[in-house]
Amino acid sequence: MDYNKYVANRVKGVSFSTIRYFFNLASQMPDAISLCIGEPDFVTPSHIREAAKKSLDEGKTSYTPNPGIIELRREIAAYLERRFGLTYNPEKEIIVTIGASEAIDVAMRTLINPGDEVLIPEPAFVSYGPCAVLAGGKPVPVPTYMKDGFSLKPEVLEKFVTPKSKVLVLNFPNNPTGAVMSREELGAIAKVAEKRDLIVVSDEVYAELTYGVEHVAVASIPGMRERTVTIGGFSKAYSMTGWRLGYIAAPEGLASEFLKVHQYSVACAPSMAQYAAVEALRNGDEDIKRMREEYDRRRMFVYNSLKDMGLECVEPKGAFYIFPSIEKTGLSSEEFASRLFDEVKVAVVPGIAFGESGQGFIRISYAASMENLERAMERIDQFLKRI
Repeated sequence: MDYNKYVANRVKGVSFSTIRYFFNLASQMPDAISLCIGEPDFVTPSHIREAAKKSLDEGKTSYTPNPGIIELRREIAAYLERRFGLTYNPEKEIIVTIGASEAIDVAMRTLINPGDEVLIPEPAFVSYGPCAVLAGGKPVPVPTYMKDGFSLKPEVLEKFVTPKSKVLVLNFPNNPTGAVMSREELGAIAKVAEKRDLIVVSDEVYAELTYGVEHVAVASIPGMRERTVTIGGFSKAYSMTGWRLGYIAAPEGLASEFLKVHQYSVACAPSMAQYAAVEALRNGDEDIKRMREEYDRRRMFVYNSLKDMGLECVEPKGAFYIFPSIEKTGLSSEEFASRLFDEVKVAVVPGIAFGESGQGFIRISYAASMENLERAMERIDQFLKRI
């Protein structure tokens, strides 16, 4: 039976994730070291796990309200105000989602009409473009450059705005580059968004993972709360990847529409994960601090190791990725990643997976044990000397 004729064209045009391709290769080889996946190597803190167990023991296993339990929404609102100076009504402006991934999908499907253009600064997380396509939109890559520290420049953004532009995706701290943007830099982008009447979808899932700089929420920029969809989650800051829990914070006029898509897609996020997240927000600040300090140690080790090897890279100020240039090797990012795995069994992600602006780079995740990072750096150094 020819199933191809039944599949929607927009789905056919979407490729599988290159990240998962290299991760799967590494998982099948015992002596391989994977620096592919952006997943903390810490176990979810015990007090958070205990909160989930307690909810199960108390029989809290039914559906929750579509936007999430009110206790969690109140804690999210309090957290956003405490940490970033953002004020949201927990009853009408916050929706608990199945990871930040669902939040991105819900935002795209709610905001985009067929043919609308979605401006995506690149290198970019692999989901933004496909989610825009699946929503019927047209992804428009906006390049960022190593010389600018991979921050988005307003004059570059302006060149790609057209009358069909509707949504601007921002992701700072950034995956894959580790770049952050200051309040002043975001203010310049905000002026373009206001001038061009763009809605900003701001993926701030790495907000708690910054090093020596403070995270600035896009919605805190004057005039931006009304046109910003803030997306956050628990996977990275609290090491809760498998719990699949995120959230959307947005003005009521948008949040009420997002809720329709969320309601008919998934009904609600898992109840036990929501009770765990309440505990994380109430008592998890020390967990974040402990893990962030360890990431910072690994960050500087990897950064200095790569520089000692002669690879040019921007010091990452956020997330847990570094994006070195491998252009001097004469290999494309795909060739480099493939040969690195074949010859020394280290799996990284070719930069091209994050858009054309990523060609000539690779992404390394330092959310791995120091032991594995040390072994991986030795192998990469051997590989570079060999080629």
